[in-house]
Amino acid sequence: MKQQDYDRVRASVQQQCGSKVIIRLDKGRNKVDVQKGVIQGAYPSVFTVLVEDVDDEKPAQLLSFSYTDIITKDIRMKLC
Repeated sequence: MKQQDYDRVRASVQQQCGSKVIIRLDKGRNKVDVQKGVIQGAYPSVFTVLVEDVDDEKPAQLLSFSYTDIITKDIRMKLC
């Protein structure tokens, strides 16, 4: 992993703050979780996504991810 890759991913996420995204989480052992949310903030090491549950029974969750998760493809994001 190069510093240039890290900086490029961080800049891209910072530009997309406030945008709706679909997140595909790789949970291992062929388990995948797909959620929709909004990028809330981008910080030096992590970024946060506010995810609303499909069922209105649970309140929205604020999830945090590192930029390394994107580089290693543990998560994949797509703009809505």
